[in-house]
Amino acid sequence: TATAIPRTEPGSCNTGPIQCCQQTQSASHPSSKTILGLLGIVLQDLNVLVGLQCSPLTVIGGGSSGCDAEPVCCQNNTFSGLIAIGCIPVNIDL
Repeated sequence: TATAIPRTEPGSCNTGPIQCCQQTQSASHPSSKTILGLLGIVLQDLNVLVGLQCSPLTVIGGGSSGCDAEPVCCQNNTFSGLIAIGCIPVNIDL
């Protein structure tokens, strides 16, 4: 028997809206560590990618998609765009 595997649409994000972040870097980067510390956030894995100055991306595809920075899908976007945690880059030009 075959089992159906749920798939997300290209350019979609199963953890919420795709974020357009001005910068992404490792949580171990000094500026990331500073922001995380000021917010009282303790991460077990400092190799996780974080996004800085993020906003939800609403237009997908077509080259000029409304994100002139770094489109990412992040696990934790609950810090008002200041920092998003657990990010993975996404290709929005599909």
